[in-house]
Amino acid sequence: MSSSNESIDQNPFDTASTTLETLVSHLLASKRSLSSINQVWRANELVTSTRRSLESSVIARARTDFLRSGLDEQVKILEKVRNSTREVAVEGAAEFKGVIKDLDAADERLRQTLKQLRATVVETSLRPDGDGERSLMDFVDETGVDGLMATIKESIDAAGGVLSDFEQSNEAFDGDLDGVKDLLESRSIQTPGPKVGNDRRKSPIPDILRNMEDHAEEMADNLESLVKHFDFCVTAIKQTEGGDDAAQQIAGDLPKGVEVGQNDSDARSKFLSEDESKEMMEVLEKDANQVEDVVMDIRDRMIEMEAQHELVVSYKEECGQKAEGTTAAFRLLEHIGSRLPGYITQSHLFLMRWDEEKSKIEERLEELEGLREFYLGFLRAYDNLLIEIGRRKIVKGKIEKVAQDAMTKIERLSEDDAAERDSFRKEQGDFLPADIWPGLTDDPMQYQISVVDGGAGKMPDVSDIAIQQAINRMSGKN
Repeated sequence: MSSSNESIDQNPFDTASTTLETLVSHLLASKRSLSSINQVWRANELVTSTRRSLESSVIARARTDFLRSGLDEQVKILEKVRNSTREVAVEGAAEFKGVIKDLDAADERLRQTLKQLRATVVETSLRPDGDGERSLMDFVDETGVDGLMATIKESIDAAGGVLSDFEQSNEAFDGDLDGVKDLLESRSIQTPGPKVGNDRRKSPIPDILRNMEDHAEEMADNLESLVKHFDFCVTAIKQTEGGDDAAQQIAGDLPKGVEVGQNDSDARSKFLSEDESKEMMEVLEKDANQVEDVVMDIRDRMIEMEAQHELVVSYKEECGQKAEGTTAAFRLLEHIGSRLPGYITQSHLFLMRWDEEKSKIEERLEELEGLREFYLGFLRAYDNLLIEIGRRKIVKGKIEKVAQDAMTKIERLSEDDAAERDSFRKEQGDFLPADIWPGLTDDPMQYQISVVDGGAGKMPDVSDIAIQQAINRMSGKN
C-alpha cells in the first residue's frame, strides 16, 4: 500500500468539495480490515507452538532413535536365533517326512508279500485228508505283524508330537518377534512432503517454522499498512466538513490491540487546498483499492500456516506414536528375553527326543524288513518244496526202474540156475549118496526187492504243472 505520510502534512482547504460519503465508506472498510489483527495473533501463536513442537520433537526423536537403535540390534540377534531354530524345525520335518516315506514303502512291500502268501494255495496232496483249502498265509502268525505296526505307530505319533510341540514353540517365537517388528515398523515416522534425497526421516518442522516466521512477519507488515491506512482515513474525514463527528463515531471501539497514531487536535487544525485534497483523495482511493487484497493475503497466509501447523501437529503425534511403539516394543522385547531360554531349550529338546524316536523307528523299520524277508523266505521255501517233491519223484522213478531191471536179471539167473541144477541131478544124482549133501536137491534161492519202509516211499501227488510253475518262479520266468 502507498504511504499516507505524503498527504498528512498539507495545508487546510475547503472540505466542502470532498465527498464525505466516500470517505466514510473507506473508513468503514478500513476498520473491518483491522480485524485481521486476530489472524496476526493466531500466526504468532502458531509460530510459538511450532517452535515448541520443534524442541519437544527433537528431544523425543533423539531419545526414541537411541532406544530404537538398541532395539534394532536386539531384533537382529533374535532373528538369528529364530532362523537357527527354524532351520532345525525344517530339517527335522524333512527327516520326519523321509522316515514316514520309508515306512510307507516298507509297509507296502510287506503288504505285497502278505498278499502273495494269501494268493499261494497249498497243494491238496500236501494237506491232511478232509482239510479244506488253505493258503500259506494260514501258516503265518499275523499278531506279530499287527504288534510291530502298532509299535511303529506309537513311535510315529511320539515323533509327530515332538515335532508339533517344537513347531508351536517356533510359531510363538515368530509371533513375539513379529510383534516387536510390527510395533517398530507401524510406528515409524513418515515425513510429510516430498522426499529429499534419500532422507525421508528428516524432520519437516525446521523448514515449516522458517516459512511460518516469514508469513507471520509479512502478516504483521500488512497489518501495519492497514493501520496506517485506517489512520489516514480518519485524518481525511476529520479534515472534511462535517466529518469530525463521523470520524469519532466510526473510529471508536477498534479491535483489541489495534493502536492508531492520529492526534485529533492536529487533524482538526490542518486545512487542505483543493489540489491537495484532490491529491489526498487519489492516494486514499489507491490505498482503499488495495485493502481487500491485503486482507486476502493475510487470510491466505493464515490458511497456509494452519495447514502447515496441521503437518507439525501430525508429525508431533507421529513422534509420540513412535515413542509409544518403541517403548511397547522394548517392553515386549523384555518379555521375549524372559521366554528366549525356553525357545532355545525347546530346540535342544526336540533334537534330543527326535534322535531317540528316529532310532526307535529305524529299528522297527529293520524289523519290518526282516519280517518281510522271512515271509519271502517262506514263499521261496514252498516253491523249493514243490521242486524237491518233483526231484524225489524223478529219483523214485529211477530207483524203481533199476529195481525192476535187477529183478528181471535175478529171475533170469534163477531160472538158469534151476535148469542147471535139474540137469546136474539127472546126470550125477544116481551116483551120489543122498546124505552126502542134503542141499543137493534144494531149489534155487528166491530173491525179492522191496521198500524197507513203506511210508517213506509215499510221495505227494503234486502235478507236474505246479512243479514247473514253482521252477519258473524261482528262476524268475514267472
